[in-house]
Amino acid sequence: MRVCGVELKGGEAIICLLSYEGDTFNVPSCRTRALTVSDSAKTDSIKEFHFAFSKLMQDYKVDEVAIIEREQKGKLAGSATSFKMETAIQLCGLPVQLISAVNIKAQLKRNPPMVDFEGLDLKRFQKNAFEVAYTLQNKHIFVKSE
Repeated sequence: MRVCGVELKGGEAIICLLSYEGDTFNVPSCRTRALTVSDSAKTDSIKEFHFAFSKLMQDYKVDEVAIIEREQKGKLAGSATSFKMETAIQLCGLPVQLISAVNIKAQLKRNPPMVDFEGLDLKRFQKNAFEVAYTLQNKHIFVKSE
C-alpha cells in the first residue's frame, strides 16, 4: 500500500510518499516535495492545485492520503487557504484521513521508525509529512494484525 503524507502550511502542501510492501517500508522518490497555491482567492489557482495533486497521486499510484489535522478555531487555527487545499485534496477521489498531532505522537512513541530520519532521502521540512504517512501505514498494519 502506498500513502501520501501531507502537511498543509499556509499556501503550501508539503508531501511525502511512503509505501509498505511485505513487512518493509519504502520512501519512493517523488518529482516534487511540495505543491503551492499562488492565490487562493482565484478559482483557477485552486483548480490548478487540485489537478497537480490529483495527477501526482495518479502517477505514483497512491492508495490513500493522510493529512495532519489543523485546528479550526483559536490561536493555532489553520489558514483559510490550507482548508481550501484540504478540500481540493479530499475531492481527488482517494480516501483521505485527517490525523491529529496527538495521534501521530502516540503512534511514533508506540512504534518508532526503525531508521533515522536523516538516513532517508527527504528534506528536513518533510519530516511532519513523513510522520503522518508513517502513522497511517501503522494504523493499517496493526488493524490487520488484531
